[in-house]
Amino acid sequence: MKVLLVNPPRFNKINVTREERCEIIDENSVLPPYSLLQIASLLRNRGHEVSLIEANGENIDYPDIEKILSEKDYEAIIFRFTSVAFDWDIRVAAISKKYSDAPTIGICHTLECIAESVMDEAENLDIYIRHNYEVVTPEIVDKLSAGEDISNVAGITYRNGGEIKVNIDAHPIKNYDDIPLPAYDLLKSFYNYYADVKHGQPFTIMYTSKGCPYSCIYCSVANSKWKPRSAESVLEELRYLKNNYNIKTIMFFDEIFTFDRKRVEKITQAMIEEKLNIKWYCNSRVDNIDMDILKKMRKAGCKAVCMGIESGSQKILSGANKRTSVEKAAKAIQMVKDAGIKVYCSFIFGLPGEDRNTVNETIDFIKRTLPTGFEFNVAAPYPGTKLYDIALEKGRITKQTDFRSMNQISSIMGTEELTAEDVTKTRKMAYRALLFNPRWWIQNIVYVIKNPDDFGLAYKYCIGLFKIYSTNLIFETGLIKKTKGE
Repeated sequence: MKVLLVNPPRFNKINVTREERCEIIDENSVLPPYSLLQIASLLRNRGHEVSLIEANGENIDYPDIEKILSEKDYEAIIFRFTSVAFDWDIRVAAISKKYSDAPTIGICHTLECIAESVMDEAENLDIYIRHNYEVVTPEIVDKLSAGEDISNVAGITYRNGGEIKVNIDAHPIKNYDDIPLPAYDLLKSFYNYYADVKHGQPFTIMYTSKGCPYSCIYCSVANSKWKPRSAESVLEELRYLKNNYNIKTIMFFDEIFTFDRKRVEKITQAMIEEKLNIKWYCNSRVDNIDMDILKKMRKAGCKAVCMGIESGSQKILSGANKRTSVEKAAKAIQMVKDAGIKVYCSFIFGLPGEDRNTVNETIDFIKRTLPTGFEFNVAAPYPGTKLYDIALEKGRITKQTDFRSMNQISSIMGTEELTAEDVTKTRKMAYRALLFNPRWWIQNIVYVIKNPDDFGLAYKYCIGLFKIYSTNLIFETGLIKKTKGE
């Protein structure tokens, strides 16, 4: 079967990340469509012919996509979409319907729990793959190719005549090592991609595991089994990327790269012994690192560790079921810095119980710990999370609340003591706490002096932070609105 994969265009010229838990608008990063590349390799292994339109990475807009689709021969079209740019992304299906009878198949992680609403809102979408695309996509394409019934394909929601059918959930792939190397050959250049600022190319992201067994109330992957690839599988891909594309920088996109310490040791030891000379970044939790493993990670090329701190208030952390402590977070931040690694921390304002005192606790924590880099978000009640249930129960949202409005930039719900507008304003307070803090600047200048190769990156990163701050986070002015007819 001839299958066309599409990563939709940038939203109003702003980059969009469409990868599982990270389905967001991100003006500072352009990430390769890793999941689509995995799908391509899985489909090729089944004998299907696969092509890719990488509109986001190559900055292709809809007029050009329409021209391509009007001339291209394909029998199924698969694309990723997001909640924050929903109507924009779904235009792929509408354009396809103008020129082809090929089934339109969409993938979105964030909205899997409200699949019927998604189908109601997307009249040109035939099939919605809700989750576990590694298992579901090959099966659905095989069925369509053979002209077989899809009513027993788990993990999809689809149209059957005038009805919308919601099939049972699909099971995850049993062994993540069974996924072949992504179809990197479909990308025109790795120089199109970067994280935060344009640097370190050729660059890519890479999954070495998926899932998170912790139960944070705001997280869309909470309470999911941690599913790793073996160290050898990870190393095979690293070698392939180095030998074939001379990759210089990789962002391991796992929820918790450091979850299995022995696996990290095997990966890092091999990277050191084989002198792969790849710089890399990863995500961790404050309770999944220690100084010994950090030193080995640094020697293996780790340049930064990203951790979700969320709050400097123990009251908020406990209420969010973070299962860690403020002091443990502070010690982890210092530990990473002491290991000679940059530490990037993300925070969430507006979680249940947030008030002016807890906001101030978080601001004080930020000033005290001085993370190298930072990201400040507002709590978004995504469907399927415990936070969504709490917001419904307290009347801060309703089941009719437009999912397009749920984002991490402009709050749609307040707390007992703060309005939604108050919550949104805390983001700028937090940025100010570091951007106008002499100690933060001195710390990072000293780091750059010790690591002069990072000068260009540091300069661009700081310019980007000031851009976000000076525009007062332009997304607040209504970026996340319906875009029908655009």
